[in-house]
Amino acid sequence: MIRAFLTLCLVLFGLPLWAQSEPDYEAWESVAARAEMAVSNARASDSAFEVLRAEIEVFRAEFLDAQGINTARLVTLREQLAALGPVPAEGESEADGVAARRDLLNAQIEEAAAPGIRAVEAFTRADGIIGEIDAILRERRTAALLARGPTGIDPASWASFSSDLGNSFNELSSGVSMAWQNGSAEVALRQNLPLIMVLLVVALLFVLRGRFWLVQLGRRLEADASGAGLRLSGFLVSLGQVIVPMIGLLALSRALLLTGFFFFYGADLVAAIPAFGFTLFLSRWLAGRLFPSLEGVPALLSIPEDKRAGARFTLLCIGAALTIFAVLDAIARQDGYGQASMAALSLPFFAAIGYLLYVAGRILATHAVTIGPEGEPQPSVLDRLVALLSRFAKVIGVAAPLIAAFGYVNAAGAALVPTLQSLAVFAILGLLIGVVRDAFVFLTRGKAAEESLVPVLFAMVMFVAAVPILALVWGATINDLREIWVTIQKGVTVGETTISAKSFGVLIFVFALGFVLTRFVQSALRTSVLPKTQLDIGGQTAVVSGLGYIGVFVAGLLAISAAGIDLSSLAFIAGALGVGIGFGLQNIVSNFISGIILLVERPISEGDWIEVGGNMGFVRDISVRSTRIETFDRTDVIVPNADLISGTVTNYTRGNTVGRVIVPVGVAYGTDTRRVEKILQEIAEAHPMVTLKPPPSVYFKGFGADSMDFEIRAILRDVTWMIVVHTEMNHQIAERFAAEGIEIPFAQRDVWLRNPEALQVAGAPTTSQTPQSPDIIEVSETAHPEFDDTSDPDGEASSS
Repeated sequence: MIRAFLTLCLVLFGLPLWAQSEPDYEAWESVAARAEMAVSNARASDSAFEVLRAEIEVFRAEFLDAQGINTARLVTLREQLAALGPVPAEGESEADGVAARRDLLNAQIEEAAAPGIRAVEAFTRADGIIGEIDAILRERRTAALLARGPTGIDPASWASFSSDLGNSFNELSSGVSMAWQNGSAEVALRQNLPLIMVLLVVALLFVLRGRFWLVQLGRRLEADASGAGLRLSGFLVSLGQVIVPMIGLLALSRALLLTGFFFFYGADLVAAIPAFGFTLFLSRWLAGRLFPSLEGVPALLSIPEDKRAGARFTLLCIGAALTIFAVLDAIARQDGYGQASMAALSLPFFAAIGYLLYVAGRILATHAVTIGPEGEPQPSVLDRLVALLSRFAKVIGVAAPLIAAFGYVNAAGAALVPTLQSLAVFAILGLLIGVVRDAFVFLTRGKAAEESLVPVLFAMVMFVAAVPILALVWGATINDLREIWVTIQKGVTVGETTISAKSFGVLIFVFALGFVLTRFVQSALRTSVLPKTQLDIGGQTAVVSGLGYIGVFVAGLLAISAAGIDLSSLAFIAGALGVGIGFGLQNIVSNFISGIILLVERPISEGDWIEVGGNMGFVRDISVRSTRIETFDRTDVIVPNADLISGTVTNYTRGNTVGRVIVPVGVAYGTDTRRVEKILQEIAEAHPMVTLKPPPSVYFKGFGADSMDFEIRAILRDVTWMIVVHTEMNHQIAERFAAEGIEIPFAQRDVWLRNPEALQVAGAPTTSQTPQSPDIIEVSETAHPEFDDTSDPDGEASSS
């Protein structure tokens, strides 16, 4: 079973299960020698180095795969060698058969390991050569980027550009004339005229009217901004604003090529018409999606509506400028313009695009910051990103034209164009995240996307996927990304263990599979098996939780084993980390061990009524670190498990729910105590929650300061009803005592006055002399069955 499971993992992650053939080392030696000579001379062209690098990269991939040759065989041989025991110490001997077998196994191990060792050596050599080639190409690109050439301000540069551009148009005219004169264009027109007409009609229709129709349809769908499904449909329809015109440009390009006029000159330019138009259509589409013209339609950016029209115009101008520049740049590179002509061509476009980029940065600065629940600004990730891009766009928009004016045309282009492309990437990324949110709301039938983790995870995945795209935008090459991937595949070596992307993937996959299986078994036990047993709720929870811990532990061991990670080589590092972590996390570890003890011994269970540390309530959850108690005030108290093990815990419902209630009551002096006892006994026995075995009892507690005190002591079937029973018995006691004429005393305060004549008689005339305040000579509290007034023989009055 385990073998089949590991085999499945190997198949899923591309690990070889069959005997691997060795690479062609003879061919490799020839290629390596040629590459090392080229690297030492460093005089080959960039294209030659690229071809040589691609050839070496194929060999390197073969060497990387060949490092695993005979891996299973080596594991078996080493286990056989370990079974023979340790090598005898010097001066000791071992049996001849064992020694001969040890020598044979060592020889077989050396023979089996030889292909892998040779592959490692060849891989290292290939990797080093590729690194040297990349270094040479990187130095050349850097030198070209920082090279200073003629400036576009110089009039001589403009004269050179005018001459070169005129020559290009003359060559185009000559090529068209030559194609017509030699008859090739005429033949092509006769043969392809119907198809050319159809393609031209399609091109005109799709380019001129297709976008207009799709814009109208998209506006109708997005008019109801409250519907996620309609917004999603509107977005999908809006993609046609780019796709449909692109189809028209493809038809136009194909129609022009079929005419045969561009056979001698301009065929590549005509074929690139769709690529030129893509920039323009993409900028128009982004302008409409980022800054919608319809009021009330939600937008990605919180730009004031009075600035949206200007923002759309700015993006459209940027797209038009880039399109025109791309066309002229393609003509210049095809005809081999000089540096002076390229400087004169680039400067005005860089100045215009830089100004538009600066304006776009100012528009982004008007993005409104998110307001928090308390009415204060609370910038989100989008707000911070927009603010950063705004400042960066303004800086590049000013700096790039200045750099180009001083002759650093390549550096200016390397800063300006990637900045625009990066802004486009972030805009498309934000729009896609919005589409995912709308799709989630639509599929979940109106569930708020802000309350779900799924759209956030998709956004994180999209941001990670955009990193390689941004790297390519800012000058990285496909080879650079491949080198990063090769480094990830090669892995990191710690001791004798190599952790690579493949082994890490196996580790995650096996652990995730084991975790899912554990949760599935837990669910089956909780819902189908344990409810049919004699275990109580607490015992069932303990079994399920214990199985979860064991399952996660076993899944971790299987994952480590399947990934081929040797933990013995990491023992020293793990020990050092364990000591440091042990001091810092000793309380957490203590709570974890206490949680396991709680699940095994079960002094408390979920649903128990307990009191610990002055907190009383019901146990709602027992986790590995803490226990959650719900108090009678409906508040949660989180108690560390260590406190439950080391402290004093009162469990009112451990084992059963039977418990005692005590109801105190006092009666006035002079009341027949036997009669009171009988009445209280009848009240207790009549209550349905009171058990009759053992029967309730009435306890004459004693003679208090104000009353004769009694207590009802009764055993309840469910102690959780204590408050309800106590309240109900008090009601019945009040009703029975009132019917039987038994009085319940209450405290009374008597105030004695020394000179009551000093009190002003009600209605007597007021005199100017202020009466003397009476002196309070005694205050006492007594309990009386009724209110009464008494007179003091010495003329002192008493008032109650």
